[in-house]
Amino acid sequence: MRVLITAGPTREPIDPVRYITNRSSGYMGKALADAAIKAGHSTTLIFGPVNITTPTEARRIDVDTSRQMYDAVMAEFPNHDLLIMAAAVADYRPRRIRNEKLERGGTLVVEFEATEDILAEAGKIKRLDQRTVGFSLVSRGDLARSMEKLRRKNLDLIVYNTFETQGSKSIESVLLWPSGRSEELPSRSKADLADILLKRAAELFASTD
Repeated sequence: MRVLITAGPTREPIDPVRYITNRSSGYMGKALADAAIKAGHSTTLIFGPVNITTPTEARRIDVDTSRQMYDAVMAEFPNHDLLIMAAAVADYRPRRIRNEKLERGGTLVVEFEATEDILAEAGKIKRLDQRTVGFSLVSRGDLARSMEKLRRKNLDLIVYNTFETQGSKSIESVLLWPSGRSEELPSRSKADLADILLKRAAELFASTD
């Protein structure tokens, strides 16, 4: 397969020196790239701002903001069979980016606007011969919200996981399919989950689940 993977956080600038981001480490994306290469897939990795080495066999595209990641995914996805969206893309960004460094004093109000929903947009342009896989970082036990995301974004598979996943090298997850099928995966290394997820993703091309 030709596999496209996104990983890491995004940075949404406030002024020339400050930005909003999150705790995503990029470990899951690296593990997925390692697993894809090991399985013999042609792999492209779109990485947010993290200091992680990736397999030399993978083609790597570095981005910083959510808009840059959106543009990269929209450009690359048509040339790939599978998109696995493991990146923790910011849901909001400052509406206005200040040109000068903000100085201390008084109060500061920052107005935010919603960022592009990359997976949902990829779901809109997805061909019949392509598959999309997402991650749903939600409160523990909230499988219903993950299922709602799966259907709304036209995904073929979603990985439910909790907030504790960010920055950790292990992950507890549940795989969910549109048919209602689920597979619970107790805590394991992200490398082990990546191997399982690549196998389940390959099965999507021969399954109507």
